[in-house]
Order: sequence, then structure tokens, then C-alpha cells
Amino acid sequence: MHDIQSAMIILNGKQSANPELRKAINHIRKDGHTILVRIPWEPQDTYEFIKDAIAQRIGTIIAAGGDGTINAVSTALMKFPTDTRPAMGILPMGTANDFANSANIPLDIEQALALAVKGKSTKIDLAQVNDHYYFMNMATGGFGTRITTETPEALKSALGGAAYVINGLLRPDTLKTDICKIEAENFNWEGETLVVAIGNGRQAGGGQQLTPDALINDGILNLLIVPSRDVIPAFLSNLFSSDKNEHLIQKTSSWIKISSPHDMVLNLDGEPLSGDTFTFKVVPNALQCRLPPQCSLLL
Repeated sequence: MHDIQSAMIILNGKQSANPELRKAINHIRKDGHTILVRIPWEPQDTYEFIKDAIAQRIGTIIAAGGDGTINAVSTALMKFPTDTRPAMGILPMGTANDFANSANIPLDIEQALALAVKGKSTKIDLAQVNDHYYFMNMATGGFGTRITTETPEALKSALGGAAYVINGLLRPDTLKTDICKIEAENFNWEGETLVVAIGNGRQAGGGQQLTPDALINDGILNLLIVPSRDVIPAFLSNLFSSDKNEHLIQKTSSWIKISSPHDMVLNLDGEPLSGDTFTFKVVPNALQCRLPPQCSLLL
């Protein structure tokens, strides 16, 4: 049985000296909550910290960082049996905070910590890739991948989420295409893509709503394909407005397969994964996550 009064924060090392976080932790400890803080140094550390937390019956594991930290924590949680997994909380402390923003998680650290520790937990889906990898928010390929993996740190710090888009448009060499075959339920497509996105959540790349209708507890994945024909008009008219456009292909499916004659790089919530075949499937009710009552990603 988990102790619901206790939580472990897995903190991105870049935020280790954050004074607002220290203040918020002190406040919530005064309310009688036990809060442990751990900073991963090696990739394996997150798993080991969660293992210790489970042994101590800690009720909540809180991912404090950006989408990459959320990915690392949710992926590590999936390595434990369902009945032993603590609930997951989220403290948005990254550059873009795409998942947190679309889930209406407060950006104020004090409010977000209160929600992460005391909020109602809801079962949510995760997406599984090639049996071993997971993501909570989104996988992107093509232009979407390049702008999220190659945007310089200095530009990200100065401009926040907008840096991703600005950097992409300033560098036409990033507008490379991928040749691939994409299969899903009652769907088959082959061709050159500028952007491929598989969404459990809705947005990536600093606020770009790539799969705006996605929900994280509906048992399905949302697919977006931007074919490379009419590249610039399709890209500009669709990713910067809510208007539907005939260039976009949008589908929903519980599974999706992407195969390519060349190596592709997909970005899973900030973590690059390369290969020539990717099989996605939804894992329904994978985790308990503490989300606000007004979360727009829930059914």
C-alpha cells in the first residue's frame, strides 16, 4: 500500500538550485507531506530511484523538468508491475513543457507541486514503440524532429518554445523529407513526408498543435502526416493556424507502423530514436497521473 502523504521528486539537474522549488517543497513539507528529491546522473538512476521509492511505499513519483524528464520517469515506471507503480505527478520546469501546457498543469511551481502531491490521480494511456520504448506525449519525425533536437540551447533559453519554430524557418536545410510507408487500422500510405506525428498528447516543438484532437485516456493514437508536396504552403497554413487543409492526412488508430528504406530519426518526447521500422501501439490505462480537474486531454 502506498503512502499518499509521501512523494519523490525526480529533478532535472539543471533545476537543482531553483529557489522557487525549494520554497514550494518547504511549504508542502510543513503541511505534513514527506518529499524526497533525487537528481539522476546516469540514465539508469531514474529506475533505481523509483525502485527505492516503491520499497519505501512512496505514493507519488514527480517528474520535475521538461518533456524529456516526463518521458524518462514514465518509461521507468513502466518497468515495474502495474500494482506496484506509484502515481505520477508533473512539475513543468523545462523549456517548452508541451505536455504540461496541453494538460492544463499550472506553470506556477507552488501550484503544480500541490497538484502533483495532492491531486486526484487518473488512469492515462502511454504509447509503446518497438516493444521497449514509451512516450506520454508525442513522437515526431521529419521537420518536427529536427527542430526539436537541433535547436541551440542558447536560442531555447532566450526565446522559449518559439525558438523551435523560428530556428526551423531560418534554416531551410532542415526541410528535408523522409520516404516511408505508414500503416494503421484501415489505412495505408506511401510517399515522402515533411512531418509525421503520432500523438497521445497534442503538441510538440514548443506549442505546435500537431494532433489537436488527441486525448490521453481514449485508447487510441492520433496520426498526422504532412506530405512533402506543396511543402511550404502546407506547413505554414497548417501548423500556424487551426484551419483544416487538404494537404494534411489525419487518422486515429490503436496501432501504427512506419517503415522506411533509409534510417529515420523519431523524437519521442525529446528522446531521439533511430531505425527503419517503428511499430506503435497504445497501452491503455498504463499509469495513474495526477492531473487538474479541467485537464483538456481527458475524455
